[in-house]
Formats: sequence, structure tokens, C-alpha cells
Amino acid sequence: MLQAAEKLTGPSIETLEAMLDITYTWGYQETRQKLRDLYDKAVRGQWISDEVLPWKTDVDLEAPLAPEQLMPLFGSDLYTKMTDKERTKLNIETFSWTLSQFMHGEQGALLATAQLVDSVRDLDSKLYAASQVADEARHVDVYNRYVHDKVGFSYPVNPHLKTLLDMILKDSRWDMKFLGMQIMVEGLALAAFAMMRNNTKEPLLQQLTAYVMGDEARHVAFGVLSLRDYYREQPEAVRREREDFVYEAARLMRDRFLFQEVWEKQGMPAKQCMDITLNSQAQQMFRQMLFAKIVPAIKKMDLLSDRQRERFAELGILQFENWADPTDDTDSPTGASSARFDR
Repeated sequence: MLQAAEKLTGPSIETLEAMLDITYTWGYQETRQKLRDLYDKAVRGQWISDEVLPWKTDVDLEAPLAPEQLMPLFGSDLYTKMTDKERTKLNIETFSWTLSQFMHGEQGALLATAQLVDSVRDLDSKLYAASQVADEARHVDVYNRYVHDKVGFSYPVNPHLKTLLDMILKDSRWDMKFLGMQIMVEGLALAAFAMMRNNTKEPLLQQLTAYVMGDEARHVAFGVLSLRDYYREQPEAVRREREDFVYEAARLMRDRFLFQEVWEKQGMPAKQCMDITLNSQAQQMFRQMLFAKIVPAIKKMDLLSDRQRERFAELGILQFENWADPTDDTDSPTGASSARFDR
């Protein structure tokens, strides 16, 4: 029975070997004011899910959970031939898959941020990273609770997301953990959560997502404040290596949103469904909008060379380079700007 369960969901425990420097910081009076201000915001922004979220809300999985045009197969012959019952079932499956990946990503963020507490070199960064560990633990908890108590089942971690998380967790360099987690993963999460909040009609998920977004905006700001001057002082070879990592991470995150596990579980032609999803106009817009926070952050850190601009243009995300500074979101009431598909 255990082997059958693991075949469906994957093993419940996995251990990685990772090298990490541990850094003491004895300069208690040395203050980085902007990071101290961010830490103060984090302390004031802590929330308890049982106190602020209406967990007694009944989630109607039979009701549309998002606009129909956002369904990955919408408009295709496969979708047109489905019965209403089949479409509802597929909607629930893709909904569970999406929230499951959020949950897994938050666990990756929990582990990576715990590593940052050990490795960052100044006290204000250690204090803020510690506050983020508490944030990430809360995020894992609320998504786990929603997925398993309200939806009723989850999906295993997507291989593309797992590859990126492993790359971040195994890398011993502190700046690569910032770049991978605080900028790439957290930046994408911030944009994805904004789209989820503004396109779902489910009230509990709307409120849960709004609270999580308030935390995520600070997390991205932490990465930008920590790295924005660092790469300007590094040799060209270091900057090129970081640009290559950013590009590879962007490709992995784009390709993770093809719902392969859903198609395979439902016994549907996975390659055909992935091709439809890849070429869907609504899904293309969704995947592009995921980078609305990442590209301005990359530019702010001086990692948007002409070579990188060409690659971002190929991915269809270069248009975001002049969008708002993601650190501005920490002053927003909900933590992030909105993005809707029904405008």
C-alpha cells in the first residue's frame, strides 16, 4: 500500500546534501537602515491565520474557480468535445495542481531562507531572514490546509520547480540563494498570487492570497536591497554566470506551467495537451505576466545586459524591464499590484 501511495505522490521524505558557510556577525551596532526598516515592517506585519482567515467558509469546487478562458485547454477541440462534468473535473484538477505547486514552492522558500539566516553577513539581514522563515512556515501551513481540507487532494512537486529548488538549496554561495529564491522564485510567486487573487471568485482563497502577497512583497524587496549594488562590483565573468542562471531559472519556471501531471493523471494525451497549453493565448499571457516583478528587479541589479535582453525577448518577457520597482509593493495595502485577465 505504501509503495502504491509513493508512486502516486512521491516519497514523503527526501534529503539533499548541501554545503553552506555559517557566518557569525559580531557588529551589532552596524545598521543597514533600509533592511532594518524592512525588518520592522515584517515584525508589524505578522498575522495568525486562524484569526484573520474565514476557515469555516465552504469552498464549492463545482463552481467556476476562475474565468473559463484561463483553462489551459480552452478553445481547443479537446475542450470543446468535453461534457460539462468533464470540464468541471478538469477545472478542479488544475486548481489543485496550481495550489500544490504554490505549497511546494513555499516549502522550498522556507528551506532556502533558513540557509540565509546562517550565511548572510550582517545583523539586519539575519534578523529579516529570520522573520521570513516565520512567514514561509505560515505560507506552507495555510496552503497545506487549504489544499487538503478544502480541495481534498494534492499533486506532487513539478519536476521543473523541483530542479530549480534543488539548484538553489545545493548552491553554497549566499548571493545565488538570494538571486534564485528572493528574486526568481519569490518574484514569480508575487505575480502569480496577484493573478490568482484577482481572478478567483472563491472568498477564502482571495483573502488567504492577499495576506500571503503582503509577505511576499517584502521578500522580493529583501533580495533587491541585498543584491542591487553587489553585482556592479563583480567581474564580468561573475555577472555572466548569474545572468545564465537567471535565464535558466526563467525557462524552468515558464515550462513548469504546462500541467503535465494533470494530463497524465487524467489519462489524456499529455504531449498534445502540453502543446495546446503552450500555444494558448491566455496561458501565454499568464506565463509572461509571471515575470512582471522579476525583470525590473533583474534590471535594478545590473544583470540585464544586451545579451540578456535578447534572451528575455525570446521568452517574451523583456517588455517588463521598465515596470514599477518591485520594492514599491511593500507600501501597498495588499502587498502587490494587481493583474487581471478580464480587463
